[in-house]
Amino acid sequence: MLYFVCVTSQVWTPEGNPDLINTISLNRNQLSMLRKLKYFFMNPCDKYKARGRKPWKLILQIVKIAVVTIQLVLFGLSNQMVVQFKEENLMAFRNLFLKSFIDSSTDTYSVYTQHDVYAHIAYTVKQFLMLPSITVGNHQYEKEGDVYTPLTICQQFYRNGSISPANETFDIDAQVDEDLPSTSLLNFNNKPAELYSFVFFRLLTVTVNFTLKAINLETVEYHELPDCYVFDIMITFDNKAHSGRITIDLDNDVHIYECRDWSVTGASPRSMYMLVLFDVMVILILVLSLLLCMRSVKAGVQLQFEYREFFSIHYGKRVSFSDRMEFINGWYILIIVSDVLTITGSLLKIIIQLKAVASYDLCSILLGTGTMLAWIGVLRYMGYFKKYNILIITLRAALPNVIRFTCCAAMIYLGYCFCGWIVLGPYHTKFRTLNVVSESLFSLINGDDMFATFKNMQQKSDVVWLFSRLYLYTFVSLFIYMVLSLFITLITDTYDTIKHQQLDGEPVSDLQAFIMQCKDPPESGCFSADESSSGGCLMCCCSRRSADHT
Repeated sequence: MLYFVCVTSQVWTPEGNPDLINTISLNRNQLSMLRKLKYFFMNPCDKYKARGRKPWKLILQIVKIAVVTIQLVLFGLSNQMVVQFKEENLMAFRNLFLKSFIDSSTDTYSVYTQHDVYAHIAYTVKQFLMLPSITVGNHQYEKEGDVYTPLTICQQFYRNGSISPANETFDIDAQVDEDLPSTSLLNFNNKPAELYSFVFFRLLTVTVNFTLKAINLETVEYHELPDCYVFDIMITFDNKAHSGRITIDLDNDVHIYECRDWSVTGASPRSMYMLVLFDVMVILILVLSLLLCMRSVKAGVQLQFEYREFFSIHYGKRVSFSDRMEFINGWYILIIVSDVLTITGSLLKIIIQLKAVASYDLCSILLGTGTMLAWIGVLRYMGYFKKYNILIITLRAALPNVIRFTCCAAMIYLGYCFCGWIVLGPYHTKFRTLNVVSESLFSLINGDDMFATFKNMQQKSDVVWLFSRLYLYTFVSLFIYMVLSLFITLITDTYDTIKHQQLDGEPVSDLQAFIMQCKDPPESGCFSADESSSGGCLMCCCSRRSADHT
């Protein structure tokens, strides 16, 4: 049996340098490995020319992007109605149950006298009792059997204590007690002050709790069945600071259920079932994409081991880590993560549509992130064109340096965050918490709201005011003129290097230099012969050699 053929080509030597020789002997295993590697790194179009295999993964990814985008848009439109209904109800509750409430005063709604506290509680109870006759919505009380769920008033306070600010003395038992009576709403008689007498110097919080129900009829317009909503409303009077100001806040927990009995002309559950069927189809497409990508990753890992063994036997060298990583296609990993997130989000979306849960936020995160990664994955196919892949190659090459540079800059940034928080926090609203400090400094780096940051600094302390000027000027100068400029320079230098490499055509790795020895074009038939017969590669090389001599 014949194992060797003679060809004239440029061959990569064990030292890593290409030597042009007239005649060499390559055994069939080497030629097979060479073509196997070249085929593995071909784009889908070349693979189709080489073996006639249709680019199923490419077609599937295009279909997947279309269906997941449609799914996301449908969920977004449905979620938009839910969010709008919850926000409008919350605003309605604040106007109904908070005395003298103004929409713009949501964050600063407070009372300052004991009389105002009792008056506001009495107003809330009165509005609650009159709700059916005053609301313009379809709000009603919750019933447990034939009994209405009562409104309750709960207070938290220190168990015992006495204070005397004039004498600068106090005696407080830090144990917190809670008074939660089971009083029906009909017992208040619009005068809760007769039932409650708060000891304000020991009072921590007062909460008014009640439950209402409503139905979102907006979906009827879109031929969908309405949902039933349960609002657990809590009004909190916060006196923990004991500063003479009691802040008042109204918030609610929303639960969404499928209505038990319904009859709407022109609406049916058919649309919901069609959406569920569409989601099932999306899941099947995603599962197929996931399996194909996992198979490709597995094939890359197997070929990596074959290449390492081949290189060790024939050249006595170890394959570098960077060459080994070229077999692990990061785009496939990205698509796998995208598919897992979207499958999980689609399953959760089906459960939401069946009214079993109402985790809209979690579903939005899963579907949104999955769709974002799916669209980013399209860049993989753009990378096969030299005029479009410059962005991908630049990001990949610059990433290690960018990470190292960012770690160093983060140390300086965190130092400024801690310093600004502790020094400027008492005098500037943008430095009150570490989170707000970080957001403010990041905005300054991008040139946003710079004048307001300087102007809104309180001048109660001359030393702190002067320090704030030194702090802000040095931060802006350091990060805008130096750190940001160096960061951009890292990217541009990498871009220039990649651009020159593309123009010069220099191989960037030993693996690519080795693959470049294979001169067979995809349509030559050599790659399909590699797969179909053991002597195919021999015939291909001989036929190409004959053609070269003619």
